[in-house]
Amino acid sequence: MGQTLTTGRWIFWIAAAAIFLVLLWLLNDILLPFVVGMVVAYFLDPVVARLQRARMSRAMATTLVTILAVLVGVGVVMAILPPLFGQIQKLIASAPEYIVKAIGQIQPFIEPLRDRLGLDPPSLHDLQAEATQWAVKGLAVAGGVAGAVAQSGFALINLLGLLFITPVVTFYLLRDWEKVLAAIDSALPLDHADTIRKLTRESDAAIAGYLRGQALVCLALGTFYGIGLTLVGLQFGLVIGLIAGAISFIPFVGTFVGAVMALGMALAQFPPEWIGVVKVAAVFIVGQMLEGNFLSPKLVGDRVGLHPVWIMFALLAGGSLFGFTGVLIAVPVAAVLGVIVRHFLARYRESDLYRGSANG
Repeated sequence: MGQTLTTGRWIFWIAAAAIFLVLLWLLNDILLPFVVGMVVAYFLDPVVARLQRARMSRAMATTLVTILAVLVGVGVVMAILPPLFGQIQKLIASAPEYIVKAIGQIQPFIEPLRDRLGLDPPSLHDLQAEATQWAVKGLAVAGGVAGAVAQSGFALINLLGLLFITPVVTFYLLRDWEKVLAAIDSALPLDHADTIRKLTRESDAAIAGYLRGQALVCLALGTFYGIGLTLVGLQFGLVIGLIAGAISFIPFVGTFVGAVMALGMALAQFPPEWIGVVKVAAVFIVGQMLEGNFLSPKLVGDRVGLHPVWIMFALLAGGSLFGFTGVLIAVPVAAVLGVIVRHFLARYRESDLYRGSANG
């Protein structure tokens, strides 16, 4: 009887997971406003909880936090995005010229290696033509994507949803967060409820440690790089710094891309005054020291338990399967799977399958 019950439970949970994945795949085009609302609510719940502890009602705290979040979001979009997009467009248009200048500065250092390998010297005219061609392709692709997005019915629905549905979803999730958790808790299978609660607490710690902590790390690094590169006089320093900070949630990629862009721009701009290049390199060195010794240990810590390779795989897999929605849910799903796998590995090491019947 017990074996039959266990088998039936496994069938039930596997079927439930399969149905969930199918629904996620089928409804992927309209899920973005709801997923964003859930993510925002998850970020803001600690603020609402703190206001509750200050003797404010849950409904009032939710209303206040939601209104402030909407005002801040609208203000950021209106104040930062238009000039930022303008700077990005100028950067792409000027990229061929800067690439040729940067290569011209480093060419004397690679001449011995080129001669040793027997390679033909590169023509600066050909390099500029190639770089211009890539820049034109980049602008064409960006324009094509923007046009496709503008003409896509689902994209329009998602845009309207982000503007109107996401704040509503965020408000109701924040207001009813405790009720939702209580309802889920009451539906847990009684004989496994304690184990599920333990795994849920570990998953929440991992998700909160990464999402909330990494968001603060990205914001801090983007601000530091943007201001630092601007202060040392690098052209488009603010844009490059914000790009480097924004993609810092992908391990190693944000720093590498930002450093390559910044140093390439510095090589095109500063020489023969090499001190400017040194200053740009110093900004990224200090930024990495700040992240490794202070930001990540303090804001993310050791609670995450996610290997950088696993994070990169989860982001790529989520984006490939479900687009931007998949990117948003990739790390939380990876964190939960990591907790579950560690739990079953611990159970396996305690079982006769690992110890052997002689040690049972």
